[in-house]
Amino acid sequence: MLCAIYKTRKKQGMYLYVPKKDHFDDVPDVLKDMFGKPELVTILAIDKHKTLAGVDKKKLIDALDNEGFYLQMPPKEDDLLMQHRASLGLPTTPDKK
Repeated sequence: MLCAIYKTRKKQGMYLYVPKKDHFDDVPDVLKDMFGKPELVTILAIDKHKTLAGVDKKKLIDALDNEGFYLQMPPKEDDLLMQHRASLGLPTTPDKK
């Protein structure tokens, strides 16, 4: 099974997987608007890979088969300020005055 992977300039780490190059028919309009102009990253032969970076292979195949696309969101960013406050024994959110 092949799929085309696109990135967006609007959000680093967000990727859109579709079953064929330039096949966006099943992608909802609201998602297309949010994603912006897709930039082709690569065409991937899913079956040739045991694992995929940052994507559950079974979920990807299921989404492509059932919905016609898969949206990979960027990993959640760590809240470094909250971690630092916790390491100092302070509440993780500052008091609001």
